[in-house]
Amino acid sequence: MKSYDFLILGGGSAGFNAARTAVSLGLRTAIVDGARDLGGLCILRGCMPSKTLIYMAEVLHLAQKGKTFGLKIPSARADMKAINARKKKIIADFADYRVDALTSGKFDLIRAHARFLDPHTVALSNGKKIHAKHILIGTGSKVSVPPVPGLAETPCWTSDDVLDLDFIPKSVIVLGGGIVACELAQFLHRIGARVTLVQRSPNILRDHSEDASCVVQKAFVDEGIELFAGTKLGKISGDSRGVTVKFVHNGKTITRRAAHLFNALGREPNTAALNLAAAGVRARPNGQIVINRWQQTSAPHIYAAGDCSGPAEIVHIAIQQGELAARHAAAVKKLKPVDYSLMLNVVFTDPQLATIGVLERDLDERGVNYLRASYPFDDHGKSILMEANYGYVKVLAEPKRGRILGAEIVGKDAGELIHCFSGPLAMRATVFDLLRAPWYHPTLAEIITYPLEEIAEEIKK
Repeated sequence: MKSYDFLILGGGSAGFNAARTAVSLGLRTAIVDGARDLGGLCILRGCMPSKTLIYMAEVLHLAQKGKTFGLKIPSARADMKAINARKKKIIADFADYRVDALTSGKFDLIRAHARFLDPHTVALSNGKKIHAKHILIGTGSKVSVPPVPGLAETPCWTSDDVLDLDFIPKSVIVLGGGIVACELAQFLHRIGARVTLVQRSPNILRDHSEDASCVVQKAFVDEGIELFAGTKLGKISGDSRGVTVKFVHNGKTITRRAAHLFNALGREPNTAALNLAAAGVRARPNGQIVINRWQQTSAPHIYAAGDCSGPAEIVHIAIQQGELAARHAAAVKKLKPVDYSLMLNVVFTDPQLATIGVLERDLDERGVNYLRASYPFDDHGKSILMEANYGYVKVLAEPKRGRILGAEIVGKDAGELIHCFSGPLAMRATVFDLLRAPWYHPTLAEIITYPLEEIAEEIKK
């Protein structure tokens, strides 16, 4: 039976970066990954393929709006076979690079699935066993199937299927209003599908502010997506002609039919097959592993990172968590836990939605005093000439010195603009610090100065 200092279950973003860190610290390391294809969710079925397709749909959307800009573009249509081929080529390049790194020989790569036999031993699907001093669980997440009547029995797409489409579907009902549901619903609409989005919560993107979600929701409806929020799902059924979804909205029972159903009702930690109980690892009812600030589970020598432990399904967070776990296992001194006060989040809808730092609702719940200022995109020169009029920039700051606590941007390229706050937040900068910096005119980024100036004037009073 082989033995390792640091054994990693899962070769995605958390596991791969943990392995690199562990090896650099002298730990004998192995990754166990039994997935059909190596690379992890982000590269293969998440961030990279989805953003590739979303950007292509944005280019198509702008071409179709040519008349608005005084351009004569007779026709612009999606060629899904060509789009799919381009996506596959791009993702293959990313995946090949990751596979090369995983098979570089710096650590052992074991192509199998694992389950715990005891706190230090795992059994592999190839019949072998492995012993390890420290173990990191980085098995990610999987699509969940909530107990909605008929959902489990009705053929439906997951995000994997949508990302691999090579044809334009006639019509799609999208169940859910989270990030994946919203990003891919808009993609489907823009390539030419008739899309109905059915969301159970009162607003789409419920983890974000109501103000922000309402902007995206209005943009969707204006664009032609049929959207129902605040619903109660009823019976779902399917036959050879398509699918039928019944739900209650505003007290009325509504029925919608479509050629295809897309289940985007969320994901759940991929931990059910690990036999966590044998390792003494505690998990919540949904399978999410409970961790402390050092990524340790209830068994101190076992760590967890990424989607399987939370608190956010974000790649750069998973990387930070995996690297921290490796350093802690190697007994590196003067470690600092992941700083979630710098949490950065981006939704790649159009308009995009991005936040950083502390959210307004968190400050309200904690009873913290703060100053708030916002400025709309439809009153800003660069966004007006770009026909990018949806949204706003909002800044939250400490009321005495003006230290920036957080920011929220809904609008054109919000995912890029939010990084104007990344360095300043990490450096605990104030609104006055940012206003001392130059801001070029006319740029989208320049809009950020308006709420900064408003807060600065409030503090000076």
